[in-house]
Parts: sequence; structure tokens; C-alpha cells
Amino acid sequence: MLLLHSSSLSYSTLHTTFNFHTPTNPNTGRRRITPYTRNQTLRIFCAKRTGKQRYPSEKKKLKSKNKEILSDSKDKDKFEGTWRLFKLAVPLDQDPGKDFLVISDALLQEIAKALKFPVASLLPREAFTIVRKSFDARKKLKEPKFVHTVDMDAKKLLSLEPRTWDFISRLEPKVGLVEHVLDRRDFGDLMSIIRDCKENKESVVKGENGHSILSGLHHIQTAKKPKIAVVGSGPSGLFASLVLAEFGADVTLIERGQAVEKRGRDIGALVVRRILELESNFCFGEGGAGTWSDGKLVTRIGRNSGSVLAVMRSLVEFGAPKQILIDGKPHLGTDRLVPLLRNFRQHLQELGVTIKFGTRVDDLVINDGHVLGVTVSESSDRLRSSSQKMEYDAVVLAVGHSARDIYEMLLSHNLDLVPKDFAVGLRIEHPQELINSLQYSELASEVCRGRGKVPVADYKVANYIDKEEFDGSSGSGLANRSCYSFCMCPGGQVVLTSTNPSEMCVNGMSFSRRASRWANAALVVTVTKKDFEALNYHGPLAGVEFQREFERKAAIMGGGNFTVPVQTATDFLENKLSASVPPSSYRLGVKAANLHQLFPTPITEALQHSLLSFDKELPGFISNEALLHGVETRTSSPIQIPRDVDSYESTSLKGLYPVGEGAGYAGGIISAAVDGMHAGFALAKRFGLFHGDLESVLGKAQNVGFLKY
Repeated sequence: MLLLHSSSLSYSTLHTTFNFHTPTNPNTGRRRITPYTRNQTLRIFCAKRTGKQRYPSEKKKLKSKNKEILSDSKDKDKFEGTWRLFKLAVPLDQDPGKDFLVISDALLQEIAKALKFPVASLLPREAFTIVRKSFDARKKLKEPKFVHTVDMDAKKLLSLEPRTWDFISRLEPKVGLVEHVLDRRDFGDLMSIIRDCKENKESVVKGENGHSILSGLHHIQTAKKPKIAVVGSGPSGLFASLVLAEFGADVTLIERGQAVEKRGRDIGALVVRRILELESNFCFGEGGAGTWSDGKLVTRIGRNSGSVLAVMRSLVEFGAPKQILIDGKPHLGTDRLVPLLRNFRQHLQELGVTIKFGTRVDDLVINDGHVLGVTVSESSDRLRSSSQKMEYDAVVLAVGHSARDIYEMLLSHNLDLVPKDFAVGLRIEHPQELINSLQYSELASEVCRGRGKVPVADYKVANYIDKEEFDGSSGSGLANRSCYSFCMCPGGQVVLTSTNPSEMCVNGMSFSRRASRWANAALVVTVTKKDFEALNYHGPLAGVEFQREFERKAAIMGGGNFTVPVQTATDFLENKLSASVPPSSYRLGVKAANLHQLFPTPITEALQHSLLSFDKELPGFISNEALLHGVETRTSSPIQIPRDVDSYESTSLKGLYPVGEGAGYAGGIISAAVDGMHAGFALAKRFGLFHGDLESVLGKAQNVGFLKY
């Protein structure tokens, strides 16, 4: 079993045990969860082991990497390039706080220690740049600290303070502590990168070995601009449109929902008057589902990769605070996303992009295995009487994971759709003060609803149930499942993400300050093809029907009118209806229900099992104040649309480019934006707008699955 835990912005290292008893029901043969009786020993390990706890294979790998960088360093001039200094920890009482992003006196002291320079005040601050800052409040530490990663410009340092020569000469690289890069590329925003490519038609990018790794990034004027439709204005659609428009393509961005201003009014009508606009809601509209969310920018596809940096810096250009480039766990919040999207839209329009809001794609125009365009109608026209055909040279499909009608349309054309594992579960909500207290103890008072020195506390927990724990109970269904927290929204609220009034689905959101008095997160369990087949769902859209099954059940259990069925965590463990429930941030009303009636027994048992595990890691996680909301099903796309790994083109339909989360290639704002960006470059290359090797410009594209949010 694997248990991941994050105390605010850091992982905690554990190696402990606890007991958990799962007796067998003599009538069914299934294992029953007996709350609070813990006799079976389960092992808990941290995902990232350090020091003496590292596995021999990890130690060998680290030793090999250290040897490699030490060997490389012999050929490098120590007084050239950038030295990156890691793990510079400043105690909380000496740091100005989470919003202070320049070199403080205390941080300068830590830098001096790393360089073994005797007088910190003599070090010129201009030679150092903070590239990462996170808060570490793990209980095993003597005191909470802000941990920094700092880049040092060796040449600038030496020119400003010549007495550092001897200390720089003695620096030796060590993985994870001190690293030397002779030629660290400074990735700019995406617009600057493309404009540089066009201005320097025969520019050559040099690798670290000095050899040419790219020749001929350039823009070719064509007699006719390629006409490209981008369907969906979420992160992947926006960044695909941006790349193509910057390279000179004739781009039309088609969005079934409304512009962010009108979308905000539609969401207000939903929250206040219970009026659900089927095409303009928490899922559909400008910016995609991520607009009314926490705006988390955390990614596992390489925080320092060229692709991620290009996306992040582009967001800054459109209005995001520069702090997102440094924060250990960057996020925006809906209040910042709204003006950012307006700026993004304005830039696309200035590039000549035609944006069609309130326009639904009903079908693809196909001839001889090639996409020739799309058939569209006004979103408000349910009968599609205003349907019209629009011709395009290519179609980028960036529809998000809730456009189920698009999946059905693709299937009608015999397009390959592959069922994909995902996760379903419940959204748990606690008072934010409780989470602050669990994570920070006496430091909880420093949070001040997002305005204090320390960040609002969050958590990340995961539990893997292996075969050894449930060794032969046929039908238990618990073995080889993962249960984890997902989309944790500190200082947030639970919101409705249904796209049909007969279905109930929830998610979480928060604003930039995370100042709400509640904290919520999804607690979800992995589900696979076997789970779909157990409910007699087969075929490419089995996962979609699986989602619908529980969304409809939740709607019935809530009594309709968008009321959410809820149960306290303690009552869920004891399988009894809650006599009373604590206040919820969900504004459309809650109703006490027994959530055991929602999922099949294996999923329910896995959730119970994992709740007890999480309570061991965060004592107090299970309480009468912890309220479970049903149901969370749209954690990621239930299908994947196969495509060519290099061209991004569908393997079963020429001219169609499936991208982002809805196509099964991303999990979150940043990874979706990166996927759309890479697809945009691939299309630009196909139409002769871009020549060269993209990996040399932005690094290798990385796809992520539903576990890598």
C-alpha cells in the first residue's frame, strides 16, 4: 500500500503501521468494513523516500547521476553559466512570508552558507534569482520553513563581487543540492518564441555540446492560408489556436458555451435561481471546466520543461501574477482567470482568429476518410434547424471530458475510441480551520484566510490496496485499487458540474485568496473495464454510461432540483443515515442520504478503507464535521481517441486532431495547454508554416493519464 501525504507544499516521510480489520460476511462471502476496529497490519510508505530509507536501486541511480554530473563539470567553466542552489530553507519567523518573492536577508544568509562565503551582506542580490519557493510545515521538522531554489549567475556575481572567485572555484555539483548548467536556456512566453522563429528564419539553436540541434525554424508565406477549425476553448483549444494564429493560419475557434462574461451570468442564474443552461455552465464555455475551479497550475509533466515554462509565461503575459512562476504549488483562482481569458481572447482576435461562441459542432463533414469541415448550429437551437456546413483544411478537437454528445457523434462515424480507466467517488468537505489545524498545529492562526504569512493549508493523500491485503476473497473487488484525493480546493466551495438536469455531479472551486471557511477535495477510486462490465456496460462508451449511472442515482437520492445527497464521514463508515449534517458550502442545498446506496460494494468498501488510512495520516480527518457529497465522476476522460504520436492526427480519420483532456491526453490546465500547444506546432509544420524540430525548441511532449493531475 502506498500513502502519499502533503503537509501544505511538502511530502512527509513515514514508515509506520496500523491495524484494520475486514471480516467476511458469511452470507455473501464479501469482506465487510468494520469501522474503527484495526487488527490487520497495513504498511504505509512515503512516495519519495530519502536518506537511509532509499531503496538500493534508488541509491544506485542517485550515485550514477552524481558521478555523471561530476564528470560533466570537469569540462565546464565554473565561472560561466548558471549555478542552481536547492533546499535553501529559511525559518518562518525570519521570512517575510509566502508573497515575498525577492532575496531576503535571511535567504542571503542561506546562500552564503551554500557558497561557504563568510559575509552574507557582501553578496550582491542582483546575482541571484528565486525560481521556486514553497512552505514546509511537516510535523517531523523542528520548525516550519520556506524552502527556496535559487539561480546564481556566476559571471554577474564575480563582476559585482570579485572576492567570490575562490568560493565559486571550489563549488562542486551534487544532484538535488547544487547543479551547474553552462547554457541554461531562458524560455520566454509562447508568442515571443514563435516571433523569434519567424524573425530569424535560419536561426540555429546550439545544444550543450555545441553542435547544431535545429536548423531552419521559419515562417513560409503561402499563397493561401490553411483554414483550421479549433473546437473548444479550454486550455488545449486556446493554446492550439494561439500557436496556429501566430504562425499565420486562418483559425476559427468554435465554442458551444458563452464568453466568460455571459457564462458568469449563466452560472449566477444556476446558483441563485436553479436555472441550468445546458450549453453555458460550470463545464461548458470560454476557458473550459477549469475557469470555475481552483485554477491549479500544478503539473507532473516537468515543471521546468520548456513547454511548461512557455505556457506559464504566456499566462503571465495575459494577466496572471508573476508569482505563479515561483510558487511551489501555483494556482490562479476564478477571479484571476476571468480577466486573463478576456485578455487571451483579445489577443487571438488581434491575430485574426474568428471566435464563435454559442456555436455547437453537431457533426463532421467527411469524405473518403478525410475531414473536410464541420456542421454547426446555434447552441440554443436544440432542433438544429439552423445547421450549416463550414469547410476547413483540418479540425482540432479540444472539447473537454464532458462533451458526451461529441463522443457519440465520433462513434457514429466508426472512429476508434478506446475505453480508458478513470476514477469515481465523493467530494469531502471540512472546515478550513480544521485542515489548517491538522497541518499546521499552532501555526494555524498565521493563515488569516489567505492573507497571512503562510499559505492556506491543503493536503494530498493516496492509498493503494494490493493483492496481499485481500488474498482470495472472490468478489471483494478491493485488490489493486487506488484511492486518492483529487482537485483539493483549500478555502473553496463545492459546485454543481452537471450538464443535464437529470444528473448530479459535483466539483470544487476557489478564488485566488482561498478565503472561504471550507476546504474540499474529491476522494476517488480507480475504476476499470471490469467495473463497467459488472454493470453490463460494454463498448467504447462503457465508461460514459458508467458515469451516468451514478450521476442519475445521485440526482434521485438528492430529491431533484440540484440538491446534493450528503453523509458525514463517520456515518458513512458506519453505514447509517446522518441524523444531522454540518453546514456545506454547496449553495443549492443538501439532503442527508445513505451514500452506501450509490456505488457498487467494492467501490464503497475501497472508499471506507481509504478514509481510515487517511485518518491515520491526518488524525481528525474523519469527524462529524467532515461531510461527503455525491457524486464525483468526471475526474478525467472515460475514453481516449488514438492519434499519431508525432503528427497528433487521428489514426482513423485524416484531418482530425484530438487534443487535451477530452481526447484522453491531459489531466489539468497546464498539461492540456501543453498538449494543445504541441498539436498546434505539429499542424503548423504540416501546412508548411513551421520547419524544424519542436523538441529542440520546447522539449519532448509528455502525455499524462488520469492519475497525474
